[in-house]
Amino acid sequence: MTTEIANYYDIVTRLPADTVVTFHGVSWQDYEDLLEQVGEAGGLRISFDSGTLTIMTLSTEHENYAWFIGRLVSAISLRLRINIRFFGSATMKKRKEGKGNEPDACFYVQTADALGNRIQLDFEEDPPPDIVVEVDVHHDSLSIRPIYVALGVPEIWRYDGQELTIHLLEEGDYVSAPESLALPFLTGQILTEFLTRLRDEGGFNRFWPSMNGCNLAPDNPHFRVIDFSVPL
Repeated sequence: MTTEIANYYDIVTRLPADTVVTFHGVSWQDYEDLLEQVGEAGGLRISFDSGTLTIMTLSTEHENYAWFIGRLVSAISLRLRINIRFFGSATMKKRKEGKGNEPDACFYVQTADALGNRIQLDFEEDPPPDIVVEVDVHHDSLSIRPIYVALGVPEIWRYDGQELTIHLLEEGDYVSAPESLALPFLTGQILTEFLTRLRDEGGFNRFWPSMNGCNLAPDNPHFRVIDFSVPL
């Protein structure tokens, strides 16, 4: 382990929750070495953008929202029998682009079948996820969007603690959209409602929507309060 990596790793282990620290002039090899040292440790995200290394530690609130969104998409997959592959905060990196990042969650929808049953991905060769999730409750992810552009991520869900917005990649930049491209029956408004209930009421088993139809708008008969603790 180089002195630089030892220093980065020592800083990572000492950071309190909800902290961001940035280093400049970092080599790609040092970035990869740090990823190896950190391993699968939870509670942090590491990004790299052409020599700039950013390390962010997460709060319980942050991780709770990310987990909830993951469970929601899992429910959609089961109820509507859609093949959706969930890869959590997988490290997405491309050496030739000099960029890498770890989203709060990511999903393969249109490209899920192409992955088959694989559980290890190589983003140098494999397609990017169809959706990545960024929870911006205490930090802003806008600065890492150029990383997602370089990686070719077509869709970002961003939650800022009040509203979930959907952003689609168009001509090298992300633009706001009312609904998901990968899951077009989900709108930012619907996703915001779910997250607001979680935030304000502290629980969500009672508020899972029935996934029997594709229109999940609140005035649709398929949208109803159910007890999701009942097995599917």
